[in-house]
Amino acid sequence: MNNTLHTALRRCLRDPIPEIEQAAVLLEAAVAAHLEGRRADAIDLICAANLEVIRDWTESLWGRKSPYAPSGPYSGPPFIQAPAIARMPGLRLQRLVLARDGFYCRFCGIPVIRKQVREHLRATYPALWGRRNQDQHAALQCMWAQYDHLLPHSRSGDNALSNLVLTCAPCNYARMQYTLEEAYLENPLDREPRRGNWRGLEQLLPQKQRALA
Repeated sequence: MNNTLHTALRRCLRDPIPEIEQAAVLLEAAVAAHLEGRRADAIDLICAANLEVIRDWTESLWGRKSPYAPSGPYSGPPFIQAPAIARMPGLRLQRLVLARDGFYCRFCGIPVIRKQVREHLRATYPALWGRRNQDQHAALQCMWAQYDHLLPHSRSGDNALSNLVLTCAPCNYARMQYTLEEAYLENPLDREPRRGNWRGLEQLLPQKQRALA
């Protein structure tokens, strides 16, 4: 998709599909079953959330030939060869981002799950995961939480709270190294974050490991 065709700013690169919310409900039920010792029920629910239509949505955004990802020229700040700041914000900043944004993507609004929770779930139910991207659990891959730089790190973006937002992996990877202006995206900090009951399956972790314990 050529960005020169856009005249108005968008909230996100592609609107989410309802199946993602359905998968979040199934995953919450799976974690509840796991905590109650109902392992077989948890496996069934995790498998039920592994929807191919979600994989297709994710791949449509971060695939090599995505029709939704930006493709126009870079016109903003130049690329820098050796960024002086670490790309990943530290734990304190991650907690601040989560406290402000909740557990929802600030662009498309889907529920997201931290890497620590995904890894815990993967270690607990290893048979449900493959090695390749296409063999990963579709919903857990789609809902993978990212700490995204509004001004990309490669374009001199820093780790200030005002330059960080919580996003899903598809929204993060699809934008690549484009600025918001180059991607014709609204600044998500100019609108209120989504609020809801979703807590990123944090209840799966021991209390001391939870993001906002």
